[in-house]
Amino acid sequence: MAGIKTYIEEAADELTNKVSWPTWSELQSSGIVVLVATFIIAGLIYLMDLTFGQLMDVIYLKIFG
Repeated sequence: MAGIKTYIEEAADELTNKVSWPTWSELQSSGIVVLVATFIIAGLIYLMDLTFGQLMDVIYLKIFG
């Protein structure tokens, strides 16, 4: 049981004294980058899905139409 207590104390000490946390402005800029990248990737996936769907429509029309 002492090992668990020591682990928790050392983890708390490391999180409060040794970890360098980002500033609020760094956090905001990183958040904006993630948001923009998310929208770009979502748009690319949407375009690929749209293109693939139209391609499949053409193929199905040739086979079954």
